[in-house]
Amino acid sequence: MKTKVVDSQTVEKSSFPVKLPLILTIGRIFISPIFLIFYLKYQHLGITLHALPFVLIFLLGLSELSDFFDGYLARKFHVVTELGKILDPMADSITRLTILLTFTQGFIDLPLLLVFVFVYRDAMISTLRTVCALKGVTLAARTSGKIKAVLQAISIFLILILMIPYAWGALSLMQLQQISLFIISGAAFYTVFSGAEYIYSNRLYIKQAWQ
Repeated sequence: MKTKVVDSQTVEKSSFPVKLPLILTIGRIFISPIFLIFYLKYQHLGITLHALPFVLIFLLGLSELSDFFDGYLARKFHVVTELGKILDPMADSITRLTILLTFTQGFIDLPLLLVFVFVYRDAMISTLRTVCALKGVTLAARTSGKIKAVLQAISIFLILILMIPYAWGALSLMQLQQISLFIISGAAFYTVFSGAEYIYSNRLYIKQAWQ
């Protein structure tokens, strides 16, 4: 009887695709505090106002790319895990909510109450999904939720792009703040709609879990 010898490098390579999506997801969580520090303390870090928007766009782009590739690699190598299903939406929420809360400070100066619309929506849906899961009922993700995530990312990108003409004096501080407020207000409106649509579409499953 032949004994099959497995090379340690082969095991490492076969397990690499399994770990990579999870590493990307966890890495995305750590990008958001870096974004916060760069935005608030850019002068202490030796970053000029002219360079700041590009640095922040790079960090946000890195985060969004990791969001795309962790899902793509997990599906490609058939390594979708329960932990990944939990961490991925959590990483998305942490990243975007951290950035939006960061924008309540500094020169963007978004109203805190407006940003709490995003916080409450995510907290409510996450709690609802957790309670239903404990009752053995799984609430599927909705297309409106995915659109919501895309709109939030686009809104943040637009604000960062607006910071470029502001840094060069082509846009006043008041204009930057007013346009940013308008953009985030639109995203907040759709965020509320997506939360209501999620609850309505899953109302039968929610009722089943609470009975």
